[in-house]
Amino acid sequence: MAEKKEIIPPQYDVNAKWDACLDVTVERFGYSSLGGAFAGLLLFRRPLSRWACVAFGAGIGIGSAYTQCSQLFGASPAKQPSPKFSESPDSHQGHD
Repeated sequence: MAEKKEIIPPQYDVNAKWDACLDVTVERFGYSSLGGAFAGLLLFRRPLSRWACVAFGAGIGIGSAYTQCSQLFGASPAKQPSPKFSESPDSHQGHD
């Protein structure tokens, strides 16, 4: 007897989205941390400066992964509403 499995459309498959986000986060965190460590070894002599460079690289990786994950889930933090300006020239006449 064959079982009927429900096929979930890709836009509603939350498990696949979380898997993709976790994969992107681990990948970008690792690569940017390694890039920060390499840059720290080349540019700095003190261990504290090198660790700061690694932390900066890790932060860039986490931020990049957060942006991609939020776009994957349908909300983008980079898209903010633009300010609305008044087009009327009368609004500045009384300030002379």
